[in-house]
Order: sequence, then C-alpha cells, then structure tokens
Amino acid sequence: MNKKIVFYLMNEKGFYVLKNFIKEFGSDAVEYIVSTQDKNLKKDYYDEIKQIAKENNITFFNKSKINSKTEKEFIGFKFAIGWRWIIKNSENLIVFHDSLLPKYRGFAPLVNALIKGDNKIGVTALFADEEYDKGDIIIQKSLKVKYPIKIKKVINNIKPLYYELVKNIYQLILNNKNLPRMKQDEKKATYSPWFDKKDYFIDWNWNAEKIKRFVDAVGYPYDNAKTYLNGRVIKLLEVEVINDVKIENRMRHIGKVLFIKNGCPIVICKKGLLKLVDIKDEKNNKLMINFRSRFE
Repeated sequence: MNKKIVFYLMNEKGFYVLKNFIKEFGSDAVEYIVSTQDKNLKKDYYDEIKQIAKENNITFFNKSKINSKTEKEFIGFKFAIGWRWIIKNSENLIVFHDSLLPKYRGFAPLVNALIKGDNKIGVTALFADEEYDKGDIIIQKSLKVKYPIKIKKVINNIKPLYYELVKNIYQLILNNKNLPRMKQDEKKATYSPWFDKKDYFIDWNWNAEKIKRFVDAVGYPYDNAKTYLNGRVIKLLEVEVINDVKIENRMRHIGKVLFIKNGCPIVICKKGLLKLVDIKDEKNNKLMINFRSRFE
C-alpha cells in the first residue's frame, strides 16, 4: 500500500499536526492536503495550512476544488482532523475526534465537554464509519482539566495529543503493522449537537459557575458568549464567580444587576453571583452598565 498520507485539515490543531508531521517525516510523506475556511472561527488557520503546503511543494486543494476522481484514485491512508464533511473515498480513512468516544459523538465536543465541566478530555483516532463517530477506535489519549480554563489554553494543551496519535499511527503504517481496532460501547454513547448563532447566548437560569465555564469555552477563537441588554446584543469576554448573598424571591430577579463594584456589574444567577469583568457591544466597544439593568 502507498505509504504516503492524505491530510484533510482544518483549524489550529490541523496546522499543528501538519507542521510537526513534515518536520519529522518530511514533505515526501504527504500525497496532498485538503482544507477549507471556517467562518465560525476568528482565526481558522486556512492560510497557514495552505502556505506550509506551498513552502514544501505539497499539492493543496480547497475542499470546493478537489474532484471525486482525485479522491477515489488515491490508495492509502487518509487522516481527517477538524473535518466536518463527508469524504467520498472512506477506505482507510482515519478520523481524529475531540473527545473520548463514545462520549460526545458529533459536533463541538470539546466546547460541550468544557461547558459541562468534565475533568478529563481527550482525542480519539477512529476508522471512519457510515454513521459519524461510530467507527472502531484505534487509539485514545486524554488529559485532565482544572477549572477555570479558557478554550484557547485547552486547544494549546490538546494539540500535542493529536500529533502523538498521528505519529503513533503513521509509524505503525510505515512498519506494515496492523492498526488496533476496538468496538465502541453503544451503551456509553452520547451525542454533541452542532452550534449555531443562538447557542452563543447565555441562559441566566444556569448557576454562576456554569455560566463562567460557558464564557470561557466559547471565547477566542470562537465568537464569544452573548446576552441581551435592552434589546442590544452584548458580548461577555471575561467573567468571575463571586461569593453569593441571600436574595429574597431570587427566581424573580435572575439576570438583574445587584451591585456595581469597581465599574463591574454583579449579576444575579439562579445560583451564585457573576461579576462581568469585560463586556462589549457587537462593535467591540467597552460598556458601562447602569445599576438598574437586567440581562436576558
């Protein structure tokens, strides 16, 4: 079998893997690269992936430009990192997924795991299947999470796991070794739905700690947590959980500003209080909030 690899790559993790793979195994180990832009990210690394392909004389395709004949003719292993579309030739296709499968099959698994507050996250390398993320597991790697933590730091921490998996699998391929295969336990399967613009809005009925995790999980390179104030969309970039106080008829006052300390509004949550340290409007202008304000 062809020992060269085809990469389907997106985002910072894909770029990190490609850069390190070429450094260790050389550009001759790559048959071609496919990538595309991601409008949901403030920085999607598409240009960086394209540039590294150019610098190393590796054939590069935008997802919209590659034809089915090219995909079907390649005989060898394909690695998909951050990829969200069907690859027509799924033979010998290995998918790298942002969770410890069978938990969090689907979309935005890392974000959803951080919002939930999981203390262990990881990456799974698996064989592609007709149904997404249900294929046999090849290898998994995990790391522990200590909160609070921002998504950018988590991505930095998890990138090396991606490369370790790619490296380990490619070395098995080079040595003509059979790749491990382990069936997933369907009884333990959970699913992670896709995000749209509505999903970036806070539910003030959550407790303060969950809102803090949410704000940190959808921050840069994502589009930031949002809320409404007097019909305007407000972005929350930095928040802090502070000591709670006893509030009479609390459920009627969720989302209201209770105090303002050092210019920062303190908001009532279903459980706990949240200090809004850095908030901006949609044009990235900083905001000063009136004491009699209610977030919705």
